Amino acid sequence: MLHPIADMDMETRLLIVDDDPGIRELTAGFLATHGYIVDTAADGTEMRRLLATENYALIVLDVMMPGEDGLSILRSLDRATSPAVIILSVIGEEIDRIVGLEMGADDYVAKPANPRELLARIRSVLRRNQGGARAVPGERPHLRFSGWRLDPVGRQLIDPEDVVINLSDGEFRLLLAFVEHPRRVMTRDQLLDLSRGVNAEHFDRAIDVQISRLRRKLARDGDDELIRTVRNEGYMFVVDVDRR
Repeated sequence: MLHPIADMDMETRLLIVDDDPGIRELTAGFLATHGYIVDTAADGTEMRRLLATENYALIVLDVMMPGEDGLSILRSLDRATSPAVIILSVIGEEIDRIVGLEMGADDYVAKPANPRELLARIRSVLRRNQGGARAVPGERPHLRFSGWRLDPVGRQLIDPEDVVINLSDGEFRLLLAFVEHPRRVMTRDQLLDLSRGVNAEHFDRAIDVQISRLRRKLARDGDDELIRTVRNEGYMFVVDVDRR
């Protein structure tokens, strides 16, 4: 079902995938009042039909659905070409969120979702996904380390060859926490507080998953690892950082 928007200039289209019609309509109606075009789907089949005909910026995907569940749907998507994905996972189902992150979800929200938190997460992911494939020189200061540049305003990671590296919103916030506290051991709880906020739910495996993905994206042949595991303590960003 298509919901009109309050500000047609935005024309950002979202897709809500949830088997509960009440949740679909309430979520879609709330997001529509904040300037988005919102479509809804009850299952993976309807989602794929809509993906074939519309251009979506982001999918809000419920994990717990009968038949084909949200994680199976996420696994079937080509994460290189599909829209950004925020998964909704029932509070307490930590494993769903961890697996979702490992499979390339951009973020997660505990269900039942607070509409304003969901809106904030959507805006954050959409900001992160804006921009082209190559960096454009500018006057903004960057956080520089080992030939890399992190633009905290434009929310871009730029490799030593001037190519923008795609990061999920969670990966970006975690990397920013590291580069703002270099050469210092950070516990998992500290990293959660810095990257998710002090009111975030604390589950250590989520940080481990994000760090594993960050390491892969920061890896270059012959280079030492930038994020080091400090046994029984946490992690350390092991290079100097220059702001200019």
